[in-house]
Amino acid sequence: MLGIVGSGAKKAGEIGMLKERVEGTPAAGDHSAPSDVPSGVLVGVSPVSVAVAGKGAQREGSAKHFELLHVLVVDDDDAVRKACCQIASGMGFAVVLGAESATAARAILKHQRIDVLLLDLKLPGGGGLPLLEQVKALHPDTAVIVMTAFATVSSAVEAMRIGAGDYLTKPFALEELTTVLERTAQQLELDVQSRLLRERLRTQQGMGGLVGRSPEMEKLYRILSKVAYSTHPVLILGESGTGKELVARSIHFNGPNAAKPFVPVDCGSLVPTLIESELFGHVKGAFTGADRAKEGLLASADGGTVFLDEIGELPLDLQAKLLRALQEKEVRPVGSSVAKPISARVLAATNRDLAVMVERGTFRKDLYFRLNVVNLRIPPLRNRREDIAVLAMHFLERMQKESGVVRTFSDSTLRVMTEYDWPGNVRELENAIERACALSSGPILHMGDLPTQLQDFRLQQGPRVHEEDDRAEGREAASTSSGEIVSIAEMEKHAILETIRQLKGDKLMAAKLLGIGKTTLYRKLKEYGITEGLGE
Repeated sequence: MLGIVGSGAKKAGEIGMLKERVEGTPAAGDHSAPSDVPSGVLVGVSPVSVAVAGKGAQREGSAKHFELLHVLVVDDDDAVRKACCQIASGMGFAVVLGAESATAARAILKHQRIDVLLLDLKLPGGGGLPLLEQVKALHPDTAVIVMTAFATVSSAVEAMRIGAGDYLTKPFALEELTTVLERTAQQLELDVQSRLLRERLRTQQGMGGLVGRSPEMEKLYRILSKVAYSTHPVLILGESGTGKELVARSIHFNGPNAAKPFVPVDCGSLVPTLIESELFGHVKGAFTGADRAKEGLLASADGGTVFLDEIGELPLDLQAKLLRALQEKEVRPVGSSVAKPISARVLAATNRDLAVMVERGTFRKDLYFRLNVVNLRIPPLRNRREDIAVLAMHFLERMQKESGVVRTFSDSTLRVMTEYDWPGNVRELENAIERACALSSGPILHMGDLPTQLQDFRLQQGPRVHEEDDRAEGREAASTSSGEIVSIAEMEKHAILETIRQLKGDKLMAAKLLGIGKTTLYRKLKEYGITEGLGE
C-alpha cells in the first residue's frame, strides 16, 4: 500500500526518498531503495514504470486517448505535485507544469486549456474551493478531482456539490490515483461522444429516421445522446405511431455495440403458447412439433440489443420469467435443465400506462422497476406542431427519391396538416402523404389528395378559411394550367415567400418550417430582390 504521508520528520524523510527516486540522487543513509520507484509520497510495491507498462496493451490503447488530455496538478506540497505529475505522464497524459498555489493555477488556466485538474483543497492564495468554483464557472468542461486529508472529508463533499467529478482522500494508493484518472478520462470521452451524437441527431434530422427540431425533440436528443453509451435498460413510452422503435434503433446504432444484432420482439403479436419458446428458446423434443432445438431471441442478440415492443401485452407468467432472466443474465430454454448466459441490452416500449397496470395487478411491479431505470417519453405530433412541416417535407423528399417525381404542397394543404391533431402521429402523417402522392395528378399536392379525415377537419374550420384556401389553390392551379410548365425554382420561390407572409415576416421560423438554413433563406431573398420582411 502506498500513501501520502503526514507532516514532520516522517514527511521530511519521505521527501528525501522522493528526491532520490524522482531526480535519481540517493538519499543520505539509504542505498538500497530501487531507483525506479517514483516518489516517497506515493510508495508502492510496483514503481510507476512497472505499473504503467505492466498492463501492456490495455494501457497502450488508452494512452493514445490520454495524450490528448491536458492535466494540471495543484498542490502546495512539492513532493505530492511531482509524484502526481509523473504518474499522469507515465499513463500518457499531457501534463502541464504543476502549480503550488491557487494564484499560480489561475495564471495557468488563463492561457492553457486544462481537461483534468487534480486539486488539493488546502492551498495558499485563497484555498481550493474558491478556485474550484471559478474553474467550473469559466471552464465547465474541465474535470476536477479534489484531493483532501481525512480531517476535511466534509470539504470533499462540498467540492462534489460545487462540481468536482471525483475525489481522493490522502493518503491514497498509486492504484487509486491511476484508477481515478482513467475513470475521469473515460467520462470525458463519453461526454465528447455524447455532444457529437446530440449534434448529429440535431443537424442530420436524427438517426434511424428521427426528424424534428422542436424543443421537445431537442430534449429527447439530449437524453438519447447520454443513454446510447450506457448499458442500462430503457423504457420508451409514447402513443402509437410516435416512433418508439426508431428511438430504440437510434439508441442501439449510435452506441458502442452498433455492429452487434438489433433484435425487435413484438410482444403483442406473439402467439401466447409460443412466447416463452420465442424469447428463451427450446431444446429438441421439448413439446409437440419441436423437431429441432431453437435459440431464443434474448440469446440471439449476443451482446447487441433486444427491443421488447408492446411490453405491456406480455402475460404475467412470462413477466416473472423475463424478470429472472434480466436479473440473473441467463435464460433456460424450454425443456432444458441448463441455463444459458445472455449479454444483450434490453430496451422496452409501450403505449400503455404501466404504472396504472401495476396498481391494477396486470403488470409486475418488480419488472416495471427493472425496465424503468431510464424512461423516454416521445411527444405526440400535436405537441410539436413546428415539426409537422419538416416531417412532411422529409417524407416527400424520400418519395421523390423513390419515384423520381418532384412534388410540393399547396399552402392550404401545409396549413391544414400543421393544424390537424394527427391521432395516429408520425405514422398517420407518412401514410397521408403516401396517399396524396399516389392520387395526385400534378406536381402540387392539394387538399383533395389528402385522406378524408383531413378534408373533414378543413370543412369544420368554417367557410371563410375554406374560401381563402380555395382561392389560393385556384391561383396555384392557374399557374400550371393551359399547358404552362412551372420551374422548380419558381415553385421554391412561391413556397418561401408565401411561408414568410403567413408567418408575418418571421424569417427564422420560416427557415425552420421549410427545413432550410437561415443563411440559405437570406441568400434566396436577396436573389429575389427582397430585403424587407413580407409581414404586411
